[in-house]
Amino acid sequence: MAEIQYYGTGRRKTATARVYLRAGGGEFLINRKSFDAYFPNETLRMIIRQPLQLTETSSKFDILINVRGGGPAGQAGAIRHGITRALLEYNADLRPALKQAGLVTRDPRIKERKKYGQKGARKRFQFSKR
Repeated sequence: MAEIQYYGTGRRKTATARVYLRAGGGEFLINRKSFDAYFPNETLRMIIRQPLQLTETSSKFDILINVRGGGPAGQAGAIRHGITRALLEYNADLRPALKQAGLVTRDPRIKERKKYGQKGARKRFQFSKR
């Protein structure tokens, strides 16, 4: 019999994470690297662990993650979103708790494009009346 796994796609800013949950002891593998090697920042590791701690499933699954695009913060947010979606595939009864914590909704904020003839997305050149 094939090993059962649960899948979730997470997105944040320009990062996309493909998350696979498999029965195990709580191991993380991100782009074939260990969790601590890929995310040396403790704050980002805490963000990623949020859905697992909330649902008390930290030690139930080994988590295999492929993430690309964006920077560390965007990737951490994408992984968190992907883990949440995979947990919902595993057990839909977890939805109210995850929804209450605001983890189910994808954060739609992305960088606004630079406008032509100007310095940035919102910044304008100084106005001179005369």
